[in-house]
Amino acid sequence: MSKLPVDCLSEIFEYLEEDKFTLYSCLLVDRLWCGISVRILWRKVRNYRTLIACLPKNSKEILYNNGIIVSPPTSKDPLFNYITFIKNISIYKIDNIIIIILKNYKSIYTPQNLNYIKFIVAQEIFKLLMNQITSLKGLYFDSYKNLDISNVTFTSYPGAEICLKHLSKLSCHSGIYSEFFYQLSLMCHNIQTLKIRFEEIISDGLMDLIFVQQNLKYLEIILSYECENLSNIIPSLKNLPNTLIKLDFSGGNHIIPLSFITKFKNLQELILSFDYNYAIEDFTKLQYISFPQLQVLKFDYAYPRYDLLIKFLEVNGKSLKEFYIGNNDNSLNLAIAKFCPNLRNLFTIFRKDELETLKMIFNNCQYLESIEVWCGNDYLEEKKLFDIIVKYSPENFFELKIYYVIFTKSEISKEGLEDFFINWSNRAKPKPLSMIIFFHDSNTYNENMKIIEKYKSLGVIKKFKIIM
Repeated sequence: MSKLPVDCLSEIFEYLEEDKFTLYSCLLVDRLWCGISVRILWRKVRNYRTLIACLPKNSKEILYNNGIIVSPPTSKDPLFNYITFIKNISIYKIDNIIIIILKNYKSIYTPQNLNYIKFIVAQEIFKLLMNQITSLKGLYFDSYKNLDISNVTFTSYPGAEICLKHLSKLSCHSGIYSEFFYQLSLMCHNIQTLKIRFEEIISDGLMDLIFVQQNLKYLEIILSYECENLSNIIPSLKNLPNTLIKLDFSGGNHIIPLSFITKFKNLQELILSFDYNYAIEDFTKLQYISFPQLQVLKFDYAYPRYDLLIKFLEVNGKSLKEFYIGNNDNSLNLAIAKFCPNLRNLFTIFRKDELETLKMIFNNCQYLESIEVWCGNDYLEEKKLFDIIVKYSPENFFELKIYYVIFTKSEISKEGLEDFFINWSNRAKPKPLSMIIFFHDSNTYNENMKIIEKYKSLGVIKKFKIIM
């Protein structure tokens, strides 16, 4: 029996990275398959028993001397040095592992003693991780304020510099102890993906860490309502090199000067999430700035003045492939039709008397594949929407998302829905249709499910999903 080369198997197994059940099956095939799949499975910690089994003798003795009796799954040494395969560490996951390890000791220790023992266990686990991992890629230290292990100073443990030097993904919150940020700022200058949640406490060293990044590509900033001291945040962002290709800024109710964005001329994605329109009044600084590679523009909740946004689309609309804005203005929708010919995905809102604008978008945006609209009350009527989609949507179009406004239900009849599917299937080159429906009433559309299932079986519908 001929065998696939190792490189071939490795490439195939890479596609199974998130399918742990299939990878577990691959472990049982033979030694070769086992050796390849276990390296992919253990890019993150999979189970606490194996982790404990990998602890060195002196760490187990420390735990034993503190009353923690750890039982490895077998008296034999582990088949692999699993720790060396780890590429991603979640502090929250490690905390959960320690809770599982100590679940039988709650009756023995007081809560204060148990917290101390938890710290001891965490310390030995992190010593192992820092000493054995040679190239960590992702570190996820998110906003879990009550973690008892959150002050373990693992960045100064032996081997930490080698382990963390090539870190490319970091997710953290601003209140982590200062030493953590100072140590990372000395070791990690090539983080590519950085997510920071700014809270009430902003530790010293965080701005230094941002400042020293040389190759940052993806930046996500979340400003919590508790965050009040914004004076150092924007200056640090201004100092970033022009390598950024995605900026996701969730500002909540804060007013943020957006002029710092103008330097990032290589941006491909810009996502702005603010609660109130006044919070992004500074968009006036961006309206004439060219971002020649911008492909995704998204506004969650608040949005700039329409005249500013139209000017921005006039400059940057041609490169856009995705545009999202959750509000209605016919002049803006007309600008989308005029300035955004290469859109693939669109979320905007039309009123029931703006069908001609929707036709214009379909006619002018010939690459459009997906659209999300509102139906009900003063917004689009399903029957007219379906008619326009069948007659005017471009050849590549295949996905319709409908959001039914609160207190409204679908008014399309069974006959009207079936007509839509029949007419869709009679198009020149129809693609299987995907429909995603957003409802507030769980019973809405249930009576039409038989028709949906019928046309799924005929291949007219590829996917149909209701989201509450």
